[in-house]
Amino acid sequence: MRHELAELWQARELLFTLVERELRIRYKNSILGFLWSLLNPLLTVAVMWFVFKFYMANETPNFSAYILAAYLPYMFFQQAVLDSAQSVLQALPIVKKVYFPREILPLAAVCSSFVHFVLALGVFFVFLLVIYLSDPRVSPFSWNMLLLPIPLILSFFLAAGTGLLISALNTFFEDVKYIVQVILQLLLFICPVMYFSEQVLAASSKHGHWMYIAYHANPVAMLCTAFRKILVAPQDPVVGGKSLPWLSLDWGLLGLTALMSFGVFVGGYAYFNKVKWRFVERP
Repeated sequence: MRHELAELWQARELLFTLVERELRIRYKNSILGFLWSLLNPLLTVAVMWFVFKFYMANETPNFSAYILAAYLPYMFFQQAVLDSAQSVLQALPIVKKVYFPREILPLAAVCSSFVHFVLALGVFFVFLLVIYLSDPRVSPFSWNMLLLPIPLILSFFLAAGTGLLISALNTFFEDVKYIVQVILQLLLFICPVMYFSEQVLAASSKHGHWMYIAYHANPVAMLCTAFRKILVAPQDPVVGGKSLPWLSLDWGLLGLTALMSFGVFVGGYAYFNKVKWRFVERP
């Protein structure tokens, strides 16, 4: 793997060029451009906020900020994996004619999605400022925001490793992308995006704390929780008129997520390098 990483570093300019190309093509001839990346999450969060606040009796202050803080990392993971899944297949004619590190293709897709993710986080801070100005009684800002690089790095490695694995598998078995689409749709409901990890703990208390741990063993779920704990000031969720004690970020579970994220990256990269020489045999 050391040789492949060295070769990837030598071809970094090609990677940067492909990332720039991905960013340009995505919004070519589009009037709103990057704003399209924000409309989807903002409209989705608006619908979630309306339904859960007025129909599900969720009275948590700054509830829309809590949803958006967890939905943005989920959306990045979903978009990065789906884009990278098709990256090798779409470039197969070039792969068969020109030699270059094949892993650049899925990594370029992940990197372009990561750029959008970082820009969306910038807009998220503006969103927090608007919330604060509309209701200065409760500040959504926290010193925990200084820890933001930690979940950002873990999210990138988890998405990159998954993207490398899925893109390699999808090159030989095109059913993989459809399976991944279904899994990613279901993943939204088993991640604390529309609800809180505090609710998960309250529900699992009847069966034992192990259910809460098993739930957050899902690295995407734990990363959504980490972004929420870091980006939004701590406060007790209020659901159905009942206040739930706020939980601080569990560094033990985040450490497990870090091991899994780097493990997925190493495993995905190793598998990709193992089979990438067979891409040219693909009819």
